Amino acid sequence: MNGRRFAVIILGLTVCGPLLWAQNQNGMAPFSMDHRRAALTHSPVDVSFLLDAPAGKDGFVKVQNGHLATGDGHRIRFWGVNITDWSKGSRQIPSKDDAPFWAATLARFGVNSVRFQFLDLEVPQGLISNATGNTRSLDPEQLDREDYFIAELEKRGIYVDFNLLVGRPFQEGDGVHDANLLRQGAKGTSFFDARLIELQKEYAQQLLTHLNPYTKTKYTGDPAVAIIEINNENAISAGFHAPSPFYEDELTSIYNSWLAKHRNQEQVAKLRIISEVAPGGTVPLLAGRGQAAKAPPERFYAEAEFYNDLQRDYFLDMEKYLKQTLGSKSLVIATADHSHSSSGYPILLATSSMDIIDGHTYWQHPEYYVRKLPMVNDPFNSMVVELSRSAIAGKPYTVSEVNDPFPNDYAGEGIPALAAYGGLQDWDGIFWYTFEPKIDAAWKPYVGDPFDISLDPVKMPELAEGALMFLRADVEKARSTSERSYSQQQVFESMLIPTTERPFYTGGFPLYLPLQHEVRISSLNGPPTQSFGEISSPNPILSDTRELAWYTSPQQTGLITVDTPRSQALIGFVKAEGKAVSNLAADVRNNFCTILLSSMDTQPIATSAKLLLVAGGAVENTGQVWNSAGTDVTAAGGSPTLVDQVKGTITLRKIQGARAVSLQAMDGAGQPVGAPVQAAASGDDWKIPIGDTTATWYQITIAR
Repeated sequence: MNGRRFAVIILGLTVCGPLLWAQNQNGMAPFSMDHRRAALTHSPVDVSFLLDAPAGKDGFVKVQNGHLATGDGHRIRFWGVNITDWSKGSRQIPSKDDAPFWAATLARFGVNSVRFQFLDLEVPQGLISNATGNTRSLDPEQLDREDYFIAELEKRGIYVDFNLLVGRPFQEGDGVHDANLLRQGAKGTSFFDARLIELQKEYAQQLLTHLNPYTKTKYTGDPAVAIIEINNENAISAGFHAPSPFYEDELTSIYNSWLAKHRNQEQVAKLRIISEVAPGGTVPLLAGRGQAAKAPPERFYAEAEFYNDLQRDYFLDMEKYLKQTLGSKSLVIATADHSHSSSGYPILLATSSMDIIDGHTYWQHPEYYVRKLPMVNDPFNSMVVELSRSAIAGKPYTVSEVNDPFPNDYAGEGIPALAAYGGLQDWDGIFWYTFEPKIDAAWKPYVGDPFDISLDPVKMPELAEGALMFLRADVEKARSTSERSYSQQQVFESMLIPTTERPFYTGGFPLYLPLQHEVRISSLNGPPTQSFGEISSPNPILSDTRELAWYTSPQQTGLITVDTPRSQALIGFVKAEGKAVSNLAADVRNNFCTILLSSMDTQPIATSAKLLLVAGGAVENTGQVWNSAGTDVTAAGGSPTLVDQVKGTITLRKIQGARAVSLQAMDGAGQPVGAPVQAAASGDDWKIPIGDTTATWYQITIAR
């Protein structure tokens, strides 16, 4: 679900001349993240204590009891970000002067892992030299800067995920046919063309066996390199369109060789008749999804099985090359289940033998959606439900790409919702897409593209709160697991399901189950799960731990509540729903907001001495203008970012033994701003007015 270049063009525009003020920006206030100033002094809301530095000190990350564990056997979760540079003034590979600063910034927000996704682009973005007429050389200066950045990340306890094939712009000089016709990263074609596979292995060898001079370790032997991904969002299935006649002929030849091994002469003869070719002729491949949907069963299932074998054999060959030929000790992901407008089960079937299963999704990706609606009003199509379709029993599960993209006045719901339900589902990692390091001279305090969270004044504080919730496992793992099984025939047939049906599960599988229990696939080649029948959805949808609740209403005022000893939250239409949790209640004027509360020590909220409070509403750029339908922006705006300040009263409930409670607003550098606000006591409850000082995060101090 990349679509990055499309999105950057739209939001890379800034307002020139007089500002085009949007009517709904009345009452919004400037609030900007300032990472540069934050580096100058310690912040009271720094959560880097969650990281166990240096990364890899206990050996390579491994699979233990179906989850990720450190070398010495302790469970480890990854709360991460992708590192990219799509917006103006960003650098995926920062300068050596900036590398320590950005590594420390990520640690300060609780990030313990980074995913390097687009290193296979040409300089100045990636590592590929653009001075050779091909993509076969790594630029020495870029590689040196990347080595230094990784060394700085590792010092602070931040692990690395390398993705090997993402956006590589293959060229004729690589010895590649019809290079100008290949998709970004040669998607689909990269599975079968011998030259493209050879080039993929060459790149892996160049990067992974390279000695990082700052860690004195090759990446194949670096325990801080936790994960290697073979491909990003890559799949091939019946109806695949080859990019040129050369690749069509190559793939057809591979298919006919496969038929000779997997079908008898009578079966091949029948395929020739169905395909209307002469006896002894070459059996053609189906052209397009429409033809695949209309094909006779013999032809469709032959191709479906062929493509499954093609993908599986490719990934197994690449895994063998990485681990046996290159000697890498890192865990391997094949590729992600990434297309939630169609079935992901075929790619899961082809990749289920890998170390880790991975999924991607976005809430209303700007390339595919024109609506801008709150996820809390649509639980069955939520990111939680979409992602939960991919997890396989007995395998670690990571989400290496996810976001609730900008602009969207409800986008603050994404991070806390995934942190909470990722805990319930017992996932092993969540990587937000994306964090873009800024060049000092080019820095402007506004959100520069739909995916960059680095300067979002609500999402960045939420990232720290989410780290507390997810890395500490504040949300209890579900007490029961609901498993489902598919036959291989079902998996293949799922390729033909119309995209409008959004096929997450077998028929009759209630979509609210991932919001109640852990859900896993038990088999993709076994007896299919019987239908659950017609089951009405409860309201609220309660997790079986009773820590999470998802409320819906005919008035479209959805709300998620999180109620654990150390982390609690109200996410969505707080004012309309009027709900409270054990230690947190809110009476605010905002229609939609997120209010998150976590202890910053090992204690429950009720007995903690220091709490982190995040309270955020809508975020917009100055001068951002929505169209009349509220579905897209007609002007992207510029700096500074504006926030819909959460105003009202926060009540801390059942706080034990407190003598005084004070709230200190934090600015965009995580430093105190404005005077502390003293709470008023009412028994064990403490009422705190909020919103007089513009802020999205606060430190609450409790004296006893």
